[in-house]
Amino acid sequence: MSILLIVTHVVVCIALIMIVLLQTGKGADMGAAFGGGSSQTLFGSTGASTFLSKATTAAAIVFMLTSLTLAYISGGKITKSVVSDVEAPIEQPSQTDDSASDGGSKSE
Repeated sequence: MSILLIVTHVVVCIALIMIVLLQTGKGADMGAAFGGGSSQTLFGSTGASTFLSKATTAAAIVFMLTSLTLAYISGGKITKSVVSDVEAPIEQPSQTDDSASDGGSKSE
């Protein structure tokens, strides 16, 4: 099931990228803002929702659902930490030199 979700997720990702790139920008209808002919339409200058905008919404919903499902599935598979095999370092008392402990008063 995980493989099917991953394949679906990748396909939806590619489809979402292509759908977004195929759409025209909002700046294409700039003439309507200054009294162009299309500003008097029923839905305003943006017009009715097109097939591409509906496809974008559907692909985004599927993308979010597959993302959340994959995250939920992968969250339960963590069984062992990466650093669980590493032992904690043991601190040893510092070894002081005898000559350093008596102030260096030895004369030779």
